[in-house]
Amino acid sequence: MTTAQESAAYAPEEAPRLPWTEHAPDVYKAMVRLDSAARRGLDPKLCELVKIRASQLNHCAFCLDMHTKDALAAGESVERIVQLSAWQESRHFYTEKELAAIELTEAVTVLTDGFVPDEVYERAAKHFEEAELAQLVAAIAVINAWNRFGVAFRMTPGHYQPGQHG
Repeated sequence: MTTAQESAAYAPEEAPRLPWTEHAPDVYKAMVRLDSAARRGLDPKLCELVKIRASQLNHCAFCLDMHTKDALAAGESVERIVQLSAWQESRHFYTEKELAAIELTEAVTVLTDGFVPDEVYERAAKHFEEAELAQLVAAIAVINAWNRFGVAFRMTPGHYQPGQHG
């Protein structure tokens, strides 16, 4: 006799549209170098929160899988990762610096809402030294680029191991 859970079938896994890294290896290598340069000097857990939030906004399942696993491996809590999609209602889970970074991530990611508002930028500038703020914006820009590759080529989530691409 099988239980309901045993007989429930998951939806089939979609294959990626194109193995883009094989067809554009120089672009991929440049993106890896850019990603590494953008992370330099940033707190690894903060960087992962930023990457997760941008990936949520961009609906990039592959990047969500990767950065959630990397955040957990870096010591981030499940609770803070889960609450990130509702950070405005869950502010008490984050520091003021993290909140400023998350808010800036949203403003830089969702440019269709207009420019990055002065008050959002100024809030971030209060918590980050200029060099760190430049690195933060670079990290936000890079994850948005990665998200575009992930979504455009429908990269398949679920197979990433922490640190695999680090």
